[in-house]
Amino acid sequence: MQLVAGTLGKVWFLIAFTVIFWFFVDRTAKGHKLVIRRIAGFDALDEAIGRCTEMGRPVHYTFGVGELDANVLASFDVLGYVSGQCARMDTDIIITNALGEVQMMTEEIVRSAYVHAGKPDAYKADNVRFVSSVQTAYMSAILGIFQRERPGANLMLGPFFAESMMLAEAGQQIGAIQVGGTGRTIQVPFFIAACDYTLIGDELFVAGAYIGRKPLQVGAVYAQDFGKWLTLLLIVAGTILATSGNNFVTDLMKK
Repeated sequence: MQLVAGTLGKVWFLIAFTVIFWFFVDRTAKGHKLVIRRIAGFDALDEAIGRCTEMGRPVHYTFGVGELDANVLASFDVLGYVSGQCARMDTDIIITNALGEVQMMTEEIVRSAYVHAGKPDAYKADNVRFVSSVQTAYMSAILGIFQRERPGANLMLGPFFAESMMLAEAGQQIGAIQVGGTGRTIQVPFFIAACDYTLIGDELFVAGAYIGRKPLQVGAVYAQDFGKWLTLLLIVAGTILATSGNNFVTDLMKK
């Protein structure tokens, strides 16, 4: 059977990635501390929650109107951490959802965070709200929450579209400390303009590794970085060798 061009090169790359991935997972599981660079947006979460506690105002958290994708799944890790901190500090947290399938998962994440914090009775089911899957209605509902309940922190982490600028500007007007983050890079400039802290691109996807130090996720982050460096090395090496008339790297990736 004839292999598709480039199959062998991809197989070797996959094997190298898998070995490195499990190597870092094993090191993390055994207690070795692998360093992940500081990300200001995650470091600011405790500051935002503490400010709400001091002011007696709630924390607002939302995912945006995008579909259930990697942005939302990464944001779940942040929500679990924020909910747990709010439970420990007796600070209300309001979560607004635009997706019906996210609503039940959000309820369970927040409830579990309160249980793990030892305060199951403090959980308020009414604070986990499905507002609307329609973008304009979703924005209107949140703007109403801003005006009525005046959250001291506005955390927007997920797949955002045009609502990013509207919500960030409204949050800024009520004086909320704001953390925005999305993998949709086209919306990042709006968060940078109006938020105090912004997670750019891949930074949102390392939430589980950064906040929870989960071995699988830490291993994945390190393995991905290894893959990026390996790709860069192959490009540079291939360019140099091809310039000198040696096509070893090019031929390997074509096999």
